[in-house]
Amino acid sequence: MWRTGIGMSHLSRAPDWADAFRSLYEFSYADLLKFVQRRTQTANAEDVVAEAFLVVWRRFSEAPADEKDARAWVFGIARNLMLNARRGEQRHQALGVRLAETTPNFYIDSHDDLVSSRIDLSRAWALLSEVHQEALGLAVFEDLAAPQAAKVLGISPVAFRLRLTRARRALRLLLHHLPRNASGIPAASPEKASTP
Repeated sequence: MWRTGIGMSHLSRAPDWADAFRSLYEFSYADLLKFVQRRTQTANAEDVVAEAFLVVWRRFSEAPADEKDARAWVFGIARNLMLNARRGEQRHQALGVRLAETTPNFYIDSHDDLVSSRIDLSRAWALLSEVHQEALGLAVFEDLAAPQAAKVLGISPVAFRLRLTRARRALRLLLHHLPRNASGIPAASPEKASTP
């Protein structure tokens, strides 16, 4: 629900589109900041979000009418800004997500098991392709439904669902096939090289 009372269905017809922009900003800011913080250095996150909302302001006439679609549209703008800023970096670091902070600890009996499972998950995550990381990140961390996640990536919802299925399968395979010791990190994986 929009805090200022201007629903997205009235966005394009709002007499004062600055109020509609403010409503979208208030609705999306906190989630967008978390989205960016998971993908970039925390110190740079607010700058990326500010730049994203500058682009939103300039292109506000293109904002989708539905509030969920508009939120996904803003995420897509921020994602494109981050990708443009990182073209020169290594692919492995482009869209990493800090898993240790968000790993659920259910079914874990001891501290040692928790540490071990986080290490396994972090190692498996690092071996996933960037495409698989992004699909899982949008579905799990950003809690976006397939239509909204597809808008972020600029693909169809069917293509996103297929990509997410492949990403989940790849993560499961890696988790079941990684060696248990922390020093035996594999140098490469067939999943890393595959394209969805």
